[in-house]
Amino acid sequence: MLLRMVLTALVIRLVVMVFLLDEQLDPTRDHWRFGYETGRIARSIAEGRGFSSPLFADTGPTAWMTPVYPYMVAGVFKVFGVYTKTSAIVLVSSNALIASLTCIPIFLIARKSFGERVAKWSGWGWAFCPYAIYFPVERIWETWLATLLLCLIFLITLDLERDDRAWRWALWGLLWGATALTSPAVLSVLPFLAGWIVYQRLRRGRSWFGVNAVAAVVFIVVVSPWIIRNYQVFHRFIPFRDNMGLVLRLGVKAEGVHWAHYELGPWHNEQEWTEFKQQGELRYMDTKKQQALESIREYPGWYVWTSLRRAVFLWTGYWSLNREYLVQEPLDLPNIAVCTVLTILALLGLGRVLRADFAGHLPYALVLFSFPLIYYFTSPEVYYRRPIDPFFVILSLAVLPKSRRKQKSSHEIAASSTRPEKLRPSPALDVLHCAAPALGRGAKLCVPEGMPRSALLSPTR
Repeated sequence: MLLRMVLTALVIRLVVMVFLLDEQLDPTRDHWRFGYETGRIARSIAEGRGFSSPLFADTGPTAWMTPVYPYMVAGVFKVFGVYTKTSAIVLVSSNALIASLTCIPIFLIARKSFGERVAKWSGWGWAFCPYAIYFPVERIWETWLATLLLCLIFLITLDLERDDRAWRWALWGLLWGATALTSPAVLSVLPFLAGWIVYQRLRRGRSWFGVNAVAAVVFIVVVSPWIIRNYQVFHRFIPFRDNMGLVLRLGVKAEGVHWAHYELGPWHNEQEWTEFKQQGELRYMDTKKQQALESIREYPGWYVWTSLRRAVFLWTGYWSLNREYLVQEPLDLPNIAVCTVLTILALLGLGRVLRADFAGHLPYALVLFSFPLIYYFTSPEVYYRRPIDPFFVILSLAVLPKSRRKQKSSHEIAASSTRPEKLRPSPALDVLHCAAPALGRGAKLCVPEGMPRSALLSPTR
């Protein structure tokens, strides 16, 4: 069944890819749409100039992005050529495959939490999810690898409250390290899931420090080479990326109709691009950060209001019905409908599962509410919420009415297996008690030959 899910999902995405592939091959601005900053850095790597030049000229080393996905794209460029049609097909197809493989951890997560029925619906729900069909083949980006990694992390997280095996904790730390070097935004979830594990282990009387230390050490080992590289190149501690100042600046302009003001960045503004080249990447990002903070200090009420609007946008897809805005974002109206319905169903499902088992299902709430936080205060994009879409799908289907024959999740099975069985008199004992008065007051109840006395008590079924 899982294979059928994955293959169905893959075929759907590859069919859609055929209609969108030409967008990747647009030669405008030296193939800018082919991966954007990722494509530029990958080209620099493939051409022997190292991890550098994220925009339109050779501007030197960069920490604009983390290394995993640009190096993956660079590997494809080395084999199939830079900005070639074959490279585009390979990269978009790999995105489609990664998004399709995500059906597997989604199924396993849902089965572990809610049983077989919800698991099947969740896997198929992801296969046909519009966001998971369109966006993987619409752009060459790390989003879908980050989505798969987050699902794998979540799947392991659900077991770590009971698991003491060091290799499982090391794997957890390894996956977090790989995720940090793929899409650091996902790290916003880490302290909340780690806190939940510690809480659950304390409730169960299990040690928590040693196993968490194993995961932490592995995580540090994985991310350290990148942090050391950044310090050696830029002579400053840059944990993952250096572009937060620009991202913040794009979201705090006090006028305009859009959620992000890209005219303030070096992509569409010649003055900004000149400033980037003259100052260098690090100084430019520092300048943008200062400009953003000045705008926030000047218009604090406006900043709070737009932060609330960004939160609404991420949960419903709604930003504005302004005609000028809708010309820029023609797909916004259908997106509002799909996003809002998915959010409502997911919140209904979340409420239902939390009422059933608050502590056990709390990780779903932690992921849903912690992941978008950073985007409320900076600048969002339609595809920024995609890494947590699997959890929206699972929770949306958790509102399905239960079948007559109740399906047990693995959490319920594990919980019931740890309870002592309640003993009740067996049917054999009932028969003997009924026969006793007829035998007289002094009669003895005889156990039939060959029947152990323990058989007179049977566990409740």
